Amino acid sequence: MADSAETVNVKKTVEAATAQVKATAEKTQAQAEKIQAAGAQAFREAADKSVAGLTELNAEGKKNLEAVVASATAAQKGVEALSAQTVAYGKKSWEDGVAAAQSLAQARSVQEALELQTNWAKSAAETYLAEVTRMTEVLTASVKDSFKPINERVTASVEKFQAAR
Repeated sequence: MADSAETVNVKKTVEAATAQVKATAEKTQAQAEKIQAAGAQAFREAADKSVAGLTELNAEGKKNLEAVVASATAAQKGVEALSAQTVAYGKKSWEDGVAAAQSLAQARSVQEALELQTNWAKSAAETYLAEVTRMTEVLTASVKDSFKPINERVTASVEKFQAAR
């Protein structure tokens, strides 16, 4: 009988140990599943953030390229305006010079020739100074217009970086 009481005790101990191991295994499996789910979720979130970051980086690159194109376009317009202004001034200056030469050729005296030449020189100098002033204004406006798109992108980028901090 002692063997049988001992056998029953061993069976109960084995059954209790088996139940405890089974319960521990189930808890461990549940914890492993939770850890696996949390890891998968963290991976998905990291992947989503990476994709969102790359998308934003791509959009910023596109905006930067558009700013460079706008800047180059503004610079080209400025060069065209200066070129047209220079050609127009050159043509008018040539015409004024020819007219002055014709006037000088028709002068009746040295005094009249000196007066015509002095008036033409004064007029030519004033016209030249006025033209230089206009060209400076066009050049200044062109430079300002050329840098405007790039300045706007730099400002937007700085604001974005400061907001991210």
